[in-house]
Amino acid sequence: MIDNQRACIAAIATSLIHNKNVTSVYSYDLGKYISVSGQVNDKNVSVFDYSRSCHITGNGTRGDYSLFDYGTSRHITLKIDGKKFSGFDYESNSHYSGSINGNSVSIYDYDDGQYHNYSC
Repeated sequence: MIDNQRACIAAIATSLIHNKNVTSVYSYDLGKYISVSGQVNDKNVSVFDYSRSCHITGNGTRGDYSLFDYGTSRHITLKIDGKKFSGFDYESNSHYSGSINGNSVSIYDYDDGQYHNYSC
């Protein structure tokens, strides 16, 4: 999964878990903030990633979401389970998993085999 897309997944997961819209994500990998806007609720996701000038949209029920990233033109799945989440990125053909503790988000990306940390 590409860096900025991963940051958006962190924002979307945080929004769903904390029931609030996240407007910026700090990426410790990139050393910068990534601005996002849009609406996220338990049925619909519509987020604009200003760093890539593209939308990520989708829908879901009961914690299972099917998203489409217009920057990569590929689907992403997202499953929320308490304060943990996981999914599959069809661009990299790889799984990812993550957890949220307050405003801190950690994502393990099976594509590069590393943990990536964010603050939302």
